[in-house]
Amino acid sequence: MNLKAPLEAAPDFEKSLQELERLVAQLERGDLPLAESLALFEKGVGLTRSCHSALAQAQQRVELLLKEGGERLVPFDADADPE
Repeated sequence: MNLKAPLEAAPDFEKSLQELERLVAQLERGDLPLAESLALFEKGVGLTRSCHSALAQAQQRVELLLKEGGERLVPFDADADPE
């Protein structure tokens, strides 16, 4: 399996995320006409799906790497006390 391909996709994820943040800022201003707001919203939905897909692929890659290394994947708990 080629594990380098997902690394090459990372800049697209970062670029999509930055574009999504820019679109959200424009929409939050609330000064756009309805048609333009709707067009930006549609574009944002597409970017969100693209980012979600990239994150899912990254998670699969991490799981594969951990499986190959014999490690057990433990869900992240942000509220847990550090050991």
